[in-house]
Amino acid sequence: MFKVLVSDPISDQGIQHLYDAPDIEVHKKTGLTEDQLVEIIGDYDALLVRSQTKVTPRIFEAAKSLKVVGRAGVGVDNIDLASATERGVVVINAPDGNTISTCEHTFAMIMAVARQIPQAYKKTVGGVWDRKTFLGVELNNKVLGVIGMGRIGSEVAKRAKAFGMEVIGYDPFLTQERAEKMGVTLGSVNDIASKADFITVHTPLTNETRHIIGKAQFDLMKKGVRIVNCARGGIIDEVALVEAVEKGTVAGAAFDVFEVEPPAADHPFLHNPDIIVTPHLGASTFEAQENVAIDVSEQVINILRNEPYKNAVNMPPVPANVLNKLQPYFKLGESLGYFVAQIADGAISEITIQYSGDLADVDTAPLSRHVLKGILSYHLGNDEVNVVNAMHIAKQREVTLNVQKSSTSKGFTNLVTVSVKTSNGERSVSGTLLNGYGPRIVKIDQYPIDIAPEGNLIIISHNDRPGIIGKVGTLLGKNEVNIATMQVGRQVVGGSAVMILAIDKPAPKEVVAEMNTFSELIDAKEITL
Repeated sequence: MFKVLVSDPISDQGIQHLYDAPDIEVHKKTGLTEDQLVEIIGDYDALLVRSQTKVTPRIFEAAKSLKVVGRAGVGVDNIDLASATERGVVVINAPDGNTISTCEHTFAMIMAVARQIPQAYKKTVGGVWDRKTFLGVELNNKVLGVIGMGRIGSEVAKRAKAFGMEVIGYDPFLTQERAEKMGVTLGSVNDIASKADFITVHTPLTNETRHIIGKAQFDLMKKGVRIVNCARGGIIDEVALVEAVEKGTVAGAAFDVFEVEPPAADHPFLHNPDIIVTPHLGASTFEAQENVAIDVSEQVINILRNEPYKNAVNMPPVPANVLNKLQPYFKLGESLGYFVAQIADGAISEITIQYSGDLADVDTAPLSRHVLKGILSYHLGNDEVNVVNAMHIAKQREVTLNVQKSSTSKGFTNLVTVSVKTSNGERSVSGTLLNGYGPRIVKIDQYPIDIAPEGNLIIISHNDRPGIIGKVGTLLGKNEVNIATMQVGRQVVGGSAVMILAIDKPAPKEVVAEMNTFSELIDAKEITL
């Protein structure tokens, strides 16, 4: 018999699968202190928590039989992942359980902002019968822009079409083929800003998505647009939104999330009659709370029975001999993935990882997960992607993964090449470990180079002509951006080439933009590793 401890309030209906399992004994003991949990945890094979129980290193040390910790929800910040991994305990969560709940709350907010329902309610219960002020708009024949076409965004798009709306979708992994299958028009963020009547965001909060809708996007919008955010605070620039509402560009907004939660009493959203707010209720339904418990219960049963499972958030066990061989390459693999994701334009549809040299004789699946994590986390964030769920997320986004192996060393003991195919073509990067130097990028596309994958880099595609280096250096110097190292890769004199500059600090965006106006340059991008 396996023994499972439920240490936080989780509905019995949600964990009914555990109660029904003939080989599992469930004990529900909530409100335990750390000392009390330490005293009893040694008897248990699994632990189920929500957010109240803090699963500390001390608890893991005492948990001699523990095989899995299940979090009935998304966040796992109350669980010490490093201790779990060190002791071979799998940590799982339930990221899919709130999909419908958040989708439906989004639609409730869209309807509320379209018809000004909270404002009309407040005036009516206040004793004022006012039918003239609250003139709403229909959703039928309107354009909905969905930024982030993952689980929740896709469900929102499906419901919008049922309301007779035209949907424009943006997502770094949304291909033309998948968009057509969903009945969605593929567009950029700026396409959505300029064409949509309603805009809703469903991306994680990353460096790339922070303020993805800001002043520049509001300036593109047509008068009367309505904005909804039930995803993460910070995706939409709150200050720029208030300005757009006051100017009349944005007719109304509905926010379930804030950049700082709870918001300060003087937050402008709380005092603007055109902005509707709710206190982060996206996942607050009976069904969502039950679904996450059901998801976690099923996975716990699978793990205890050594059956396939998903949604683990820490590294699965790897044989020691394989780990010793691959571990030095984990950082390189993740950096290569993060690098190629930044130089590639368009939606990623296919990823190919090629291992050459000695790595061809090893089970490289753990290393492939690190490469995949690097690619996906650039767009989705580290909170959303880890080395265990990366494969699952890629499959969910309909991204094809190919792994190729060759014993040919290509001049290196080991070489890892990562290629991505997008709607705009194919980009690749190769890297290796050099004795005394550590991880190195040794090839970008067809150009040989040698640079450490770290810090701030500017990658410039150009035609090999005299004076280009000087022109670029002068621009950076004028803006007090110091060049630490420089590499130029080319195949023939006077042909196409790539220049890589390692700089001491991030370059201002306007400097890179000015660089892209140089006639000799094909493209300039800043890369952060």
